[in-house]
Amino acid sequence: MDQFEKGTRLRALHERERLFVIPNPWDAGSARLLAAMGFEALATTSAGLAFGLGVVDGLGLVSREQCLANAALIAAATHLPVSADLENGYGDRPEDAAECIRLAAAAGVVGGSIEDATGRPEAPIYDFGLAVERVAAAAVAARALPFPFSFVARAENYLHGVRDLDDTLKRLQAFEAAGADVLFAPGLPDLESIRTVCASVGKPVNVVAGAGGVAFSLADLAAAGVRRVSTGSTLARAALTGLRDAAASVNETGGFGFLQGLMSGGEVSAVMRRE
Repeated sequence: MDQFEKGTRLRALHERERLFVIPNPWDAGSARLLAAMGFEALATTSAGLAFGLGVVDGLGLVSREQCLANAALIAAATHLPVSADLENGYGDRPEDAAECIRLAAAAGVVGGSIEDATGRPEAPIYDFGLAVERVAAAAVAARALPFPFSFVARAENYLHGVRDLDDTLKRLQAFEAAGADVLFAPGLPDLESIRTVCASVGKPVNVVAGAGGVAFSLADLAAAGVRRVSTGSTLARAALTGLRDAAASVNETGGFGFLQGLMSGGEVSAVMRRE
């Protein structure tokens, strides 16, 4: 399947009435496993990549080059369309956001998100005007590509302690007007807020499952109007939790009870061979 076909497929998933889940692998192996389980699309995770590199997410410790290399590996690993977590576009200027979209497309993905977080603790969210300019520039870059590219604009208020639903709605509505295809406000605290967001915009809304330790059911999210559900860093953290617990079993008790129910080497190899 070529990039045009993948882009068309991802666009169609957003346009259908039924909610879809877009899980977030952190490397090629986890992407192949998720594809083998029947998911329809994948998205990269900046946090999962950071954890895999042994650094903290959100502190600018992962470069644009590392992000794009990871996205390229995941996009090449399966036949599924892949969207990339592009953080804030790796630069403050609208031109930086646009360039990041073009580079992501060149890496093989058919969608990508740009957030309005600055990465600076003293001023974590871009001023409204600049945030909108950045989304507009990214949207123009996405439209200029020779295949459908699903551009996601993220309003990061709630992840940075700005619990202001009115400002979040204002940003999402402006991002929609500026050309975003999908809207995303990670960390919304409850179903009522999610329902309000979905009712206040005309584009598909993404919700990340498990943000802040709160997991709404897919049925509840669908009823609230959500079109797309991602998993963020949760699957990477689940894998790390499994590693920690298995290693603790060996280190602290000398036991290997975790081997029960474990995928065999042959089963893993079959998944990696599948494509």
